Amino acid sequence: MRSEPRWPAALTILAVFALLLLLPNRVRVLPPWLLAVMGVAALGCLAGAATHSQSARWAGIERWAIFGLTVLGVMATVIMLRVLIHDMIHGSKAVDGLQMLASSIAIWAVNVTMFSLFYWQLDRGGPFGRVLDHRRPDWLFPQDQAPPEDMPPDWRPQFIDYLFLGFSTATAFSTTDALPLTGRAKFAMMSESSISLVTLVVVAARAINVLGT
Repeated sequence: MRSEPRWPAALTILAVFALLLLLPNRVRVLPPWLLAVMGVAALGCLAGAATHSQSARWAGIERWAIFGLTVLGVMATVIMLRVLIHDMIHGSKAVDGLQMLASSIAIWAVNVTMFSLFYWQLDRGGPFGRVLDHRRPDWLFPQDQAPPEDMPPDWRPQFIDYLFLGFSTATAFSTTDALPLTGRAKFAMMSESSISLVTLVVVAARAINVLGT
């Protein structure tokens, strides 16, 4: 039973916290020291699950740590959006057009990566459940329906597949290659699309308009 590699998810978590630390102080919701603690804790859970690949206990710790991280990340994204929209409406000078554009790009990227991590842990019981191959899928990927001769016999979706799912949902605002099968999968994709739509259409467009004038 081969364990799923955790390094792609670890790199994604590092990228998320790097983006959050680069945000302006007015927009950033959490203090830098708390972001660092959260990042180290999440990476520690990934490392524990990777080194104890046969342990259901470590898989459970990793699963709920990632769920907690993504919930906090999505809440922080919504709050950061609220701050930016408030500044736009009231014409605040605290955040200029360039900062607003950079913040909107960072928020969009954090939104994509947070939901990608969530999808990765949600579908088919997460990395541990997919190895056991006894959970119903939340998403149906093209490889699931491909002829057996075109795919490796032990193919399972991995983090890159969920990162592409998150990116596609945030850019196309709809399903692309992966078909959601459960209500929770559809709700998660609707939530990600809504945050992305507000970020791109309202905040980023306003930032570009301010820079243009």
